[in-house]
Amino acid sequence: MNPLIHPNITDAMRATVSQKSAVAIELLNQAARDFSPVGFASSMGAEDMVLTDLINRNGIGIEIFTLDTGRLPPETYDLMARAEKHYGEHPVTWFPKHDAVEAYVRTHGINAFYDSVELRKACCAMRKVEPLTRALAGKKAWVTGMRAQQSATRSDLPEREFDEARGIEKFNPLSSWTEREIWVYIHTHDVPYNALHEQFFPSIGCQPCTRAISPGEDVRAGRWWWENPESKECGLHVKAG
Repeated sequence: MNPLIHPNITDAMRATVSQKSAVAIELLNQAARDFSPVGFASSMGAEDMVLTDLINRNGIGIEIFTLDTGRLPPETYDLMARAEKHYGEHPVTWFPKHDAVEAYVRTHGINAFYDSVELRKACCAMRKVEPLTRALAGKKAWVTGMRAQQSATRSDLPEREFDEARGIEKFNPLSSWTEREIWVYIHTHDVPYNALHEQFFPSIGCQPCTRAISPGEDVRAGRWWWENPESKECGLHVKAG
């Protein structure tokens, strides 16, 4: 059992998570009320499962969608199936354009993303960024499960910001949450989660680009581990300019 995701839950911790949940619910309701239609981009990670539960449990009018890159771990697909049964609905799923994937692989190779940061970012752009652009078409705002503690690139993450690159509002309701608080919520509300978290995968993306971490490593150390921390974003959350 991974002790990082099975914390000793105290009454004080439950109270803190309850308070933060109320703030997150208020922010989600604000987004749905003032910026409809709103989309929530779920990667099926622990944070995103918390938001999925908050949205479903409170009947908030936000569309939940996910990006299937075609290179996800089997455990992520298993979670998708379990979440569908748990919440009784199928999230909207977006896929990369097959012609772009075919051209990339034919030109650069099936695992070219290991060869350079440029080719890795090109793969992310093709498999994640472009489908996200289509998913957000017509939306006035979008919601993410990002937290400020996750990496150096997210340390100043606000709960609400204007996404200049897409010209819409962006809400990060879990920005101030700690990893422990995420897991307190999950266990308190019996939220389904990815089995890879039990194997020390705190951040889960495409299978070839994700590994387990060692004790003491940053929570996103297992993402694109061959790159410098400053470059470890896929392009979904890069600011304009």
